[in-house]
Amino acid sequence: MHSADYLNRLLLRYSGTFDIYQPYTILEREYPAYGYFFSHVEKYVLVRAANMWSADSYEHILFSTREELTMADLEEYGRAVKEYIEPKLVLKGEKLPDPNHMYSYITIAVAADRALSPEVRKAVKKFRFEKSYMHSIRGYSQARIAVASMEDESVTLNRAGRTLKKLYESVFEEVRNGKPGYREALKEQGIESFKQQVPD
Repeated sequence: MHSADYLNRLLLRYSGTFDIYQPYTILEREYPAYGYFFSHVEKYVLVRAANMWSADSYEHILFSTREELTMADLEEYGRAVKEYIEPKLVLKGEKLPDPNHMYSYITIAVAADRALSPEVRKAVKKFRFEKSYMHSIRGYSQARIAVASMEDESVTLNRAGRTLKKLYESVFEEVRNGKPGYREALKEQGIESFKQQVPD
């Protein structure tokens, strides 16, 4: 099994609820894909004008493939979160997120061809980024990382990403069973992925 095949199926699993952008450049590094999800929930009495509260939830996923995941790669992902995803995509260049912001998950999804070394596996488990805004009045951001290694078909996650384990493990079986992926779905529907907007 190759990391590109795994990623192709993983993107399909996410594409039902996420906007998928291909490719996506962060800090001059091109990644195979980025996914964006937004949910708005509100509570009101009888009519929408009598709104009691609103809550906005977001998730940003950076997809990456590697032949062998290294400590330098993890440092790169950390910079991408701290220097680009959180300030530009979560905060949108402002000091605080929108007033109705509840949480933003920042997920790093990696497909690696080789099994992780003990050092890298330990570092993945310790990967961490959490930030609250106005003592959580405007919510928080949290980074999750999930690394699927093709060689031993294992999934390694940090503590925040534990809920992703079942999804990422199921993709191995789907690829082995020859299920189609995101590329095939785009071709069948005659459409393309979203494209990253580059400022003039």
